[in-house]
Amino acid sequence: MADFEDEDLFRTAMGDVTPLKEATNIHWLKSPQARPPRQHPEEEQLDNPLVSGFLTIVPLTTPLEYKAEGIQQGVLDKLRLGKYQQDASLNLLRQPVEICRQTLYTFMLQAQRHNLRNLLIVHGKGREDESHANIVRSYLARWLQQFEAVQAFCTAQPHHGGSGACYVALRKSEQARLENRERHAKRSR
Repeated sequence: MADFEDEDLFRTAMGDVTPLKEATNIHWLKSPQARPPRQHPEEEQLDNPLVSGFLTIVPLTTPLEYKAEGIQQGVLDKLRLGKYQQDASLNLLRQPVEICRQTLYTFMLQAQRHNLRNLLIVHGKGREDESHANIVRSYLARWLQQFEAVQAFCTAQPHHGGSGACYVALRKSEQARLENRERHAKRSR
């Protein structure tokens, strides 16, 4: 009898709740600090500079890897070994290329806004160079380099998806740098 009452109570409490849209694609591992004013996704997409035209396919045998100018090799090595804890992940499996482009752009803007540093992007892997998963992978290698905040990216460790995923390291925001300076200045006093 108590089970029916609990179920009715639950249904009454959850009556006006609606499911999140596309919640399976993004998994936030770190709770965001302060909430900045929200921009509508349509407005964000108007400014989407990610190129979707001609593509040079990255062969499956070539691992994804990029290091921005001025970034030490040690940062890329630690990233490749999965030594940085992921703050968020994005799942692009079985999504059309245009949806991947839009989702990635919005995800990266949100990650920068919330001062996230380390991301995992799952893109999948195909058996052939011309497979859909490898086309998304090739676009991803191109798109990530278009973000000024991306300091490095590389193929993930096998337990995070291996060649079907990549780690992305973002630069610290100016706010995070200031907080870091203040924290270290207090220690040195």
